[in-house]
Amino acid sequence: MTQSETKPNAAFAAVTLAYWSFMLTDGALRMLVLLHFHRLGYSAIELASLFILYEIAGVVTNLYAGWIAARFGLASTLFAGLGLQVVALVGLGIFAGQEAAMSMVVFVIVIQGLSGVAKDLTKMSSKSAVKFFAKDSEGTLFRWVSFLTGSKNAIKGLGFFVGAALLAVFDFAPTVYVLAAVLLTILVALAVLLPKGLPTGSKSAKFSQVFSRDARVNWLSFARVFLFGARDVWFVVALPVFLYTSLEEFGQTEATPFFVVGTFMAVWILVYGAVQARTPHLLGMNESDQSHVSPMANWWAKVLFAVTISLAICVSFVPMSLILVGVVCLGLFGFGAVFAINSSLHSYLIVSFSDADRVTRDVGFYYMANAAGRLIGTILSGVMFQIGGLAACLWTASIMIALSAFGASKLSSLR
Repeated sequence: MTQSETKPNAAFAAVTLAYWSFMLTDGALRMLVLLHFHRLGYSAIELASLFILYEIAGVVTNLYAGWIAARFGLASTLFAGLGLQVVALVGLGIFAGQEAAMSMVVFVIVIQGLSGVAKDLTKMSSKSAVKFFAKDSEGTLFRWVSFLTGSKNAIKGLGFFVGAALLAVFDFAPTVYVLAAVLLTILVALAVLLPKGLPTGSKSAKFSQVFSRDARVNWLSFARVFLFGARDVWFVVALPVFLYTSLEEFGQTEATPFFVVGTFMAVWILVYGAVQARTPHLLGMNESDQSHVSPMANWWAKVLFAVTISLAICVSFVPMSLILVGVVCLGLFGFGAVFAINSSLHSYLIVSFSDADRVTRDVGFYYMANAAGRLIGTILSGVMFQIGGLAACLWTASIMIALSAFGASKLSSLR
């Protein structure tokens, strides 16, 4: 069935609902694991290690996901991603009683890896599907990509809050069972209601075609590695532990840090997602001027560098106090807004650069780069925080953003 024979709005709504439901559980699971094991006394490096397989799985999955989708169809990879997340959540609930044993730690790392596979199958499928449902001649592609990307981050932010709040009130196991039940319900509904129109796959698709010969795709992927590495180097471990320990030092009870950390992470992602979804409107862009996206990506990368290095200087030279904590939080909201614009421009460009017959492979390759950046950022988040606290993480982020800006600068000269 062709695009004209299906209902684009209904199809886009169905894919968006699936992506939202997944990201709610993904955000909640990250907070549950991070805060639960921090409460058990794990160091920053040990906490980072819990997420390493999650990020490695993302790199490997995205390398293969585009080819798998081209071979077996986008609907298959979408359902597989949702189903694997249900399995991961149920598995965590079953083995939660072994939380004090080393076997539980190993199991959590493995389950996080499975969740990483699930996330990137779902992400690649959802983003690629927009290419088939949107009519770019009507100016919908940029708006839909921005909305899907921004709204899913807002939902993930809600998941951060849900995970932290539930952990403060309930045990670990009941929480993950509830999340699994919600996601399973969405999966069943999607299997029944998903409109037709997604490509069904072709046996002629070859794995070697995963690697793009388009210089624009390759430079954009390079920029993406360091963009997301720069975020996760302070976001994954450093900031939650910084906020949690700062509040403890100032005499807050145990429940208060949980709610404050969860609320901040949730609101940060919500603001980031809202800006991302509204980027075309905020930049005053319409169908006729979308050719200027590449130069804008270059300019906004430089703005992000200026914001990040300013934060690094502030944290390095201002004495520790509650005022500093507040300034850092406000500064990171500024980082989030500018980062969101960068991310939204990137997300549009990869879909725009890709031809319809290569979109799953190009998007998969691009998100492999995204996952590689997150992996690097996750490792460095634990290591740099252990070495020099949040300041070291922000200086590292500044270097990575400079590299991302270099990659973005190459896009304007390419056609």
